[in-house]
Amino acid sequence: MAVKVVIPTPLRQYTGKKDSVEIDARTVGEALAGLTSQFGDLRKHLFNEEGNLRSFVNVYVNDEDIRFLQKSQTPVNENDVISIVPSIAGGFSIRCICT
Repeated sequence: MAVKVVIPTPLRQYTGKKDSVEIDARTVGEALAGLTSQFGDLRKHLFNEEGNLRSFVNVYVNDEDIRFLQKSQTPVNENDVISIVPSIAGGFSIRCICT
């Protein structure tokens, strides 16, 4: 069964500028494996050397964070949407000098 994997803008350069890809999979892990087998350059941006999902990469199934489900073993159904969301770091600090 096909699930839709939404590709975030910073990673689209590795998917031929596609904003989403349809992948046949039964679990999130299968979907990500299919995605990275289709787009090999994407693998190093999603997984570390041990093959684990990088800590700054968040994955959602229909807006549910897989860390609170069954992680890569989270089952997916036809027409589910998997979203890859890289964490964004940064910002600024505000300093208050009160007199």
